[in-house]
Amino acid sequence: MGHEFCGDILAVGKKWQHKFQPGQRYVIQANLQLPDRPDCPGYSFPWVGGEATHVVIPNEVMEQDCLLAYDGETYFEGSLVEPLSCVIGAFNANYHLQEGSYNHTMGIRPQGRTLILGGTGPMGLLAIDYALHGPVNPSLLVITDTDNDKLSYARKHYPSEPQTLIHYLNAADAAFDTLMALSGGHGFDDIFVFVPNEGLVTLASSLLATDGCLNFFAGPQDKHFSAPINFYDVHYAFTHYVGTSGGNTDDMRAAVKLIEEKKVQAAKVVTHILGLNAAGETTLELPAVGGGKKLVYTGKYLPLTSLTQIQDQALAAILARHQGIWSGEAEQYLLAHAEAISHD
Repeated sequence: MGHEFCGDILAVGKKWQHKFQPGQRYVIQANLQLPDRPDCPGYSFPWVGGEATHVVIPNEVMEQDCLLAYDGETYFEGSLVEPLSCVIGAFNANYHLQEGSYNHTMGIRPQGRTLILGGTGPMGLLAIDYALHGPVNPSLLVITDTDNDKLSYARKHYPSEPQTLIHYLNAADAAFDTLMALSGGHGFDDIFVFVPNEGLVTLASSLLATDGCLNFFAGPQDKHFSAPINFYDVHYAFTHYVGTSGGNTDDMRAAVKLIEEKKVQAAKVVTHILGLNAAGETTLELPAVGGGKKLVYTGKYLPLTSLTQIQDQALAAILARHQGIWSGEAEQYLLAHAEAISHD
């Protein structure tokens, strides 16, 4: 199980020795995009997935150019490349018209107005980080959510930047009039909906600027999920709608580069650590656990532990030095001192 993972190559078969060497650190693009089936590492193959001490990577991964070298400093940031690539894919999928034509310019509008509804979960935080530190930045970024604690966390760790003014609002205070006023009456050029909620989709539709683009990022479980949108604006105001589910290999490479160059701080979305022994139970209980991303150190025996409840004094001191954020220093300490998992 598990499709978000990073590790070291231990051995390479003859077929791929021209491209890979033992000792390389790697990440996998799980979206293989096979022409005949939707297979994905972590779910479809018997010997590869994140929740393991050793894996055998099948030919399909290399044939699809989905085994990527990773030169980042930490394993945990490598494991967060995949979710970051999903955000990059979403931003790349938005589009706007080239003036005077029906040709599309891909991506969010540079120095435009961007709204993220339901944006303080781990994917939302990565989206905020990417909006601030990716290649194209909005001049205005508005984030809404229903959880005040998560809003406070985001406000603390993702403040406004010189090129981007940020507003964080509780959804209860983020009605149409308030959001439209924040946009200066213009509406929003790019809106991302991170929660599969009918009311949010309709609200987003009403807030689109002329030539604005709405990205339905949330993955609904209901196959019949639908919501009213403004088709008058589709016709007369050239509004656009797109939905994205995952990134491609180019998005993955862009995510690797951002993390290697320390432009995006993926560590901020991590809330728990655990060992391989606790991975199964944690997966089953994930909705009840809450929080953000959970790091599984597969070579270690650790209970599921919130970063706010670390008992090891030395590790707690490391966390304190990094404002409670997981770090390369914390990872190195854990790898050196935590109990090893048994291979019996």
